[in-house]
Amino acid sequence: MAAVESSTISALEAAAAEAEETRSRNARRRWLKSLRGNRPAILSGIVLLTIVLLAVFAPWVAPHDPRFIDPSIRLQSPTSEHRFGTDDFGRDVLSRVIYGTRASLPIGIGVTILAAVIGSALGLISGYYNRLDSPIMRVMDGLMSFPSILLAIAIVAARGQSSQNVFVALTVVYVPIVARLVRGTTLVLRRQQYVESARSVGLRDHVILFRYIFMNSLSPLIVQCTFVIAFAIISEASLSFLGAGVPPETPSWGNMMRDGQKFIQSAWWMAMCPGIALFVTVLSLNLLGDGLRDALDPRARER
Repeated sequence: MAAVESSTISALEAAAAEAEETRSRNARRRWLKSLRGNRPAILSGIVLLTIVLLAVFAPWVAPHDPRFIDPSIRLQSPTSEHRFGTDDFGRDVLSRVIYGTRASLPIGIGVTILAAVIGSALGLISGYYNRLDSPIMRVMDGLMSFPSILLAIAIVAARGQSSQNVFVALTVVYVPIVARLVRGTTLVLRRQQYVESARSVGLRDHVILFRYIFMNSLSPLIVQCTFVIAFAIISEASLSFLGAGVPPETPSWGNMMRDGQKFIQSAWWMAMCPGIALFVTVLSLNLLGDGLRDALDPRARER
């Protein structure tokens, strides 16, 4: 009798697992179909992939050495040899724009990954444990009460000007945004029946938090991360433009726009070209984030 009951339970578990796998597979298909139907998101993804490839293969793609100085061709307008012109030191602007992706993208992506990890952990703990909610959220509220750019400048000024300190400063700025998002989803999900069932069968809290709450919070988190990357890239460029970002000798879009503002009337390409690169990157990230949000939102799919 016990053997029959055991085989019956095993069969039910297998059927439930198969049904869950089928549901997940169908959900992935609907998500991919919805995303493929969003042409702006697909185009934005292609543009972003191109920018990433430019950053990876910059030494082979850039037509000139971005640090090579040739005073004889300083402030030269765009030509067939220097398609984006040259700056006030005679350096090729196109090569510097391409190498600028190596300064902006790693910081934006790295800040987003670290902020997502730390913010998710804080949000899960805060939303799941009531006794820890108030202390954690008050610290997050305190960080969010400062204007983001001023907080980043203060951290960089205290630690010194370097790419690593810009990375740390922007991570501190964007952790509260992720933490509040994950906390909100945790507060909703922890009251769901499947979470209550997991508690009733004796699953440990860390298993429930990761398997049942965090995994169901991935959709809004992924969408938020696309916007955080865009914000981080803008913030890095802003810090560099103000002289508090990456070192001046490092080719970055913010440094190039700062140097070009002095020659905006006589050599507009110095500031315009990196500005356009920054604009296209951020716009593509925002359009991709909108596409992911529409694809991952069941209500949007129904509309």
